[in-house]
Amino acid sequence: MAIRIDFANADDLPHMADLLAELFTLESDFQPERAKQLRALRTILDNPATGRLFVLRVNGAVAGMANALITLSTAEGGPVLLLEDVIVARAQRGGGLGRQLLEHVLAWARQQGMTRVTLLADRQNEAALAFYRKLGFAPSNMNVLRYQL
Repeated sequence: MAIRIDFANADDLPHMADLLAELFTLESDFQPERAKQLRALRTILDNPATGRLFVLRVNGAVAGMANALITLSTAEGGPVLLLEDVIVARAQRGGGLGRQLLEHVLAWARQQGMTRVTLLADRQNEAALAFYRKLGFAPSNMNVLRYQL
């Protein structure tokens, strides 16, 4: 099995939208809407200063993804990452690919001078929460609040 992790390109976007549809069926706050997902992915791809899209390829086919959004933190005094949309296709789970993807993104964040990575995970998704804890993520004292415009 040939595994490669790199930045996404335009040809990857439909495959990434498929992965987001799978992810959003696992998250109670979101619903898959392909046109919206493709629009957002294209915006990130076209504006690398806002974030980077990572894809995990197995034998050349997209099998996982992560969305690394870049922002500035006054608390940290510099750039930080908001990690979203981390998913490995159901058929590829359980073999360590998710760990490889996350470790790749975290190494990239360190190289870019990021000082913190924050992510959100559905509180009912125990498997995802356990996965992130194993990689060193810890709960925050902050609560996530949302205001829908």
